[in-house]
Amino acid sequence: MRGMEEVVHHFDYVRAATCVEAMQLLADAARAGRLLAGGTDLLVLQHKGGATWDRLIDISRVAEMRGIRETPAAIVVGAAVTHSEVWESDLIRAHLPALAYACHSIGSPQIRNRGTLGGNVANAAACADSMPALVCLSAQAHLATPAGPRVVPVAEIVKRPGQTTLPAGSLIREFAIPRPPAGAQMMHVKVGRRQAQSIARLSLACLGRLDEGGCVAELRIVPGACTPQTQRFDQAEAVLLGERPSEKLVRRAGQAATEQMVASAGRRWSTAYKEPALAALVERALRRIFGLPEVA
Repeated sequence: MRGMEEVVHHFDYVRAATCVEAMQLLADAARAGRLLAGGTDLLVLQHKGGATWDRLIDISRVAEMRGIRETPAAIVVGAAVTHSEVWESDLIRAHLPALAYACHSIGSPQIRNRGTLGGNVANAAACADSMPALVCLSAQAHLATPAGPRVVPVAEIVKRPGQTTLPAGSLIREFAIPRPPAGAQMMHVKVGRRQAQSIARLSLACLGRLDEGGCVAELRIVPGACTPQTQRFDQAEAVLLGERPSEKLVRRAGQAATEQMVASAGRRWSTAYKEPALAALVERALRRIFGLPEVA
């Protein structure tokens, strides 16, 4: 029993009704507050002994952070929307299938039912499954900050694993995701240690569009879990832009992606595995998006 007492972490719990109230609670200098949405990452952190808070501020029921809606220019997803809700949304599955499948690939049904889109971004895990899709789709994060509302591209939020550019005392309120261009095709693919409940060892979101002449008019290639910051791989994209898709160019784009990964992240213990895996993912995605024969 004595050993158990040593690992017990005591803290207060309070539920915020609005973003303003949540920020006021975070600003309380007398308490070390931490936001709670789904809690899936916080449970792991506490289990590992990394808990630094003495007050949890529950934002899971803040109305302005809930719901999925559409505007003429974008699809808006509340930061407290769960991964299951993203997957089950007919609106997202119809217009943003890469995001739907990214959220569906996360953990187990229990984790998807609790974990939120905002938490997946704000916790800045290197393996965050939704990040490649959000960056690929040019998502904008609408923030509530002590200095007032701000809009920041999701691609600029995570600096490196575990570190974000979010202002102190702020929170993500919602994401605005522009409607993809007409004729665009997209996909998301993930590689893990097993088929279910796996942490991504490598993932990829990709969007492409051909012009009337059959040449690549737009291409976005965004790998995950292989660079410090989730980013578009513009060197791989440049291989195909303005060109008619071919097996040769697809292979060249895959190689360009591995070169950009190494340039960004350096060579690590996992590079020997990730180089051929990333090339294969990029090639597979490009073949499917542009209708090229797939290689067994």
